[in-house]
Order: sequence, then structure tokens, then C-alpha cells
Amino acid sequence: MLHRFALAELPATPWKNGGGSTREIACCPPGADLHSFDWRVSIATIDRSGPFSVFAGVDRCIVLLAGDGVALHAPQAGWQHRLDSPLQPFAFSGDDAVDCTLLGGTSTDFNVMTRRGTLCADVQALHAPALLPATPQGLLLAVRGNWQVHSSASADAMALAEGHGLWWHAMPHAWHIQPQSDGAQLLWVALTDGRKA
Repeated sequence: MLHRFALAELPATPWKNGGGSTREIACCPPGADLHSFDWRVSIATIDRSGPFSVFAGVDRCIVLLAGDGVALHAPQAGWQHRLDSPLQPFAFSGDDAVDCTLLGGTSTDFNVMTRRGTLCADVQALHAPALLPATPQGLLLAVRGNWQVHSSASADAMALAEGHGLWWHAMPHAWHIQPQSDGAQLLWVALTDGRKA
């Protein structure tokens, strides 16, 4: 099943600690909550420094969309990372206790979470025409500029304006993507089986 969305139309849910808000794009299987999802994609607006929530048994990937970014520090896990370059995916374990420090003003980030052992996520930022292999679940988001996308499961091409996207599950889709404007950038999330053979 294919679902279209526009970031501007997604409701924002404030965080309990008051440090920001989240706009959920997709959470599967349908009806799953934060303790039972297989995968979840959202946009986070971070207004002030503070800790990230811990998601045991979950793999995470975060991508800076706008703002000066954040410094991430997981002292117990022994790593730190400056998320200050737009559209550069950074993957880490949701088990880690992560402190987040704003590097300037508000930061807006794209977040992908997958249940470890169930699914694996490959997150890529694309800027050129490409043929994307079929995946049973996934997501496309036009971050900058306009795109034309054509699915192997449909005869019709679809236009994605900046800030618009689509996600799918329960039916594999391969894509032919084509930028329609200079400087166009598209995020592609490919979700594949994470179970070991």
C-alpha cells in the first residue's frame, strides 16, 4: 500500500520534557505504538539541549534537515558525533544513553527507527536520476526541489514537491527517480528483512 504525505500537514506532538516536538510520518505495522513498532519515521524539532529517549532493541538513523545541528555524546557507549552537515545520515543504537547539545538555534532532523532483528534501514540522500531497487517497505521524501518518481507497481509517474513524500508497506516498490529542479535532494529509506539467515 502506498501513502502520500506533506510535512506541513503533519501534526506536531510536544515532548514531555519540553525540549522539542515530533511529527510522525509513518509507524508500522499500522496501529503500533512506541513499544511495538517494526519501523518508524519522523521529523524532530529540537529547541533545547537535553537527553534523547532510550529505545532498547532499536536501531536509529538521524539526518540533519535544517539548523546548525547538534552534538551527540554517548559516554557509556564511548562515542560522540557532531551532526552539523545537512543530509549526512548517522546511525547509532537506540540502546545508548545519548546527550544532545544544540550547536546553535533550533535543529530539525529526520529520524528512522527499526526494530533490531526485524528490519534493517538504509538511508541515503540522492541528487541525481537513479533506479532504486525494490524493497517491501520504504519511504521517499523530497527535501529540496521537485522530483518525478515512477514506481514499478504503477504505470503513472508521480510528482513530489519539496516537503512532500510517500511511503509504502506490504507491497514491494522499485523506483525510477528524476530531479526536476537544480539542487534537488531526495531522502530514500530502504527497509529490508533484518532477520539473520
